Amino acid sequence: MKAIWNSKIIAEADKKDCIYIEGNWYMPISSVNMKMTKGSDTQYTCPWKGDCKYYDVGEGDDWAKDAMFQYPNPKPSAIDVVKKDFSNHVAFWNGVTVEE
Repeated sequence: MKAIWNSKIIAEADKKDCIYIEGNWYMPISSVNMKMTKGSDTQYTCPWKGDCKYYDVGEGDDWAKDAMFQYPNPKPSAIDVVKKDFSNHVAFWNGVTVEE
């Protein structure tokens, strides 16, 4: 699996290491080129997954706001539903595509 923004690979991981939740592929955060991310102040709490942490994706003067997100401490009930701990995984949107 590859997460791509502006023709650049932001993250790459084996599909077996990714988790599919609600239409999004969550990739291990260790697979992300963190030089192409920066933390965001955006706050959101998902009713069933918990507090969400956002990151902007980009480089130089070109950044996609909140294009990567993570649930670093998901609710135990969410882990039960997903059947895997996804706390060390991130998902993408807002201009980032994920391809096999």
